[in-house]
Amino acid sequence: MKKILVANRGEIALRVMKTVQKMGIKTVAVFSTADRNAPHVKFADEAICIGEASSTESYLRGDKIIAAAKQLGVDGIHPGYGFLSENAGFAEKVEQNGITWIGPGSKAITIMGSKLAAKDAVKEYDIPMVPGIDEAITDTVKARKIANEIGYPILIKASAYGGGKGMRIVEKEKDLESQMKRAISEAESAFGDGAVFIEKYIGSPRHVEIQILADTHGNTLHLFERECSIQRRHQKVVEEAPSVVLTEELRKKMGEAAVKVAEACDYVGAGTVEFLVDENNNFYFLEMNTRLQVEHPVTELITGLDLVEQQIRIARGEAFSFTQEDLEIKGHALELRVYAEDPIDDFMPSVGLLKKYKLPEGPGVRVDNGFEEGMEVPIYYDPMLAKLITYGANREEAIQLMLKAISSYEVEGISTTLPFGKFVFEHEAFRSGNFDTHFVKNYYSAEKLQEETCEEARIAAMIALSQYLKDQKKLRLPSVKH
Repeated sequence: MKKILVANRGEIALRVMKTVQKMGIKTVAVFSTADRNAPHVKFADEAICIGEASSTESYLRGDKIIAAAKQLGVDGIHPGYGFLSENAGFAEKVEQNGITWIGPGSKAITIMGSKLAAKDAVKEYDIPMVPGIDEAITDTVKARKIANEIGYPILIKASAYGGGKGMRIVEKEKDLESQMKRAISEAESAFGDGAVFIEKYIGSPRHVEIQILADTHGNTLHLFERECSIQRRHQKVVEEAPSVVLTEELRKKMGEAAVKVAEACDYVGAGTVEFLVDENNNFYFLEMNTRLQVEHPVTELITGLDLVEQQIRIARGEAFSFTQEDLEIKGHALELRVYAEDPIDDFMPSVGLLKKYKLPEGPGVRVDNGFEEGMEVPIYYDPMLAKLITYGANREEAIQLMLKAISSYEVEGISTTLPFGKFVFEHEAFRSGNFDTHFVKNYYSAEKLQEETCEEARIAAMIALSQYLKDQKKLRLPSVKH
């Protein structure tokens, strides 16, 4: 491959291009009219506009992306994550046009794109699954019968895709009908498919995922786990690697299970197998993401592997230059997703002009960023500005580096989730490792964050006043006559 088009925007487009260029391959950026002056456009060797600001007129237009690739003589397309990254039809069309798709085959995307099809595919591999049904339904009467069989609480989930859409927890039978209607409506709105399925709700779960890599020579490896339990509205906000709860034995079992899941759908490329881990360290298969994950940097830091480079090498038909036995965990990594959202105002999107935007730097600090000072944060796309990642010899060091990095990250003009991140990393439940996916519900509130912010401002003011008085006292000292 001599030229790769990155069919994405923002921080992930930049992150992919940096590796592509490092490998001596030319880069092509695509952009909407809203992103004309974005950093990923300036960074690329070539750039081409593919439509208006709305993603439905630009980044989701596979036909325009393929036309641009052919026009510029592109050899490969990397989809990043989001947008068309898990669109089997797009992957097929890319290949049909003689361009290499840097991702798994359309068969794997299709199977793993449906939670029910995914469960069906891995059945014969003896992988633990949460008790529930293996068919999609929209019938409330049938849902009530199933729920009574497996016992409350239950979880209603959209069969299609993910991201927390079409998901409802039902504690009691009387709430089932209303929650079913809401889940179906939300799934139809988000995915055009209202089918849902029901499974037993795990009360205090941790969300632990395994990174896998599979080449075209029959080798499938796992790159250990990522802990993704700090979530809001079923979406991850803080990730780390490794997890504090996995023993070597459990890590090995989950890694082997993840490899089996990948083999069940003839997987090729980088992918992630997600599991729930209950309070007794039982694990259950949740789903597979057939793309690079937002949180991939923490795995890169503990393994020393560049996952985008591995994706490209796999797409070129290369076999791995390492084995499972060669891989080991070194150190600890944390990631905070920095969103343009106001944590004081129920995480509402905060758009506007980035009047000031200075990134933290230093050893053990990495920022995968997609913005720069003076840019407008657009309303059309996901509100993530950047990912702040820290790496230390151990978890405590990584946490301290993270807190220091948050304090030196300067943003003016919009609100961000940086104060929320500080709240998480300073909280005793997180620091002790004793938390689950209910961390935000159990510990966080806008009022608590406001109280902390006000107290910090009061202490800073007192320190400044104390220093001022000391300086004034020095100025008043009479000069000594000799």
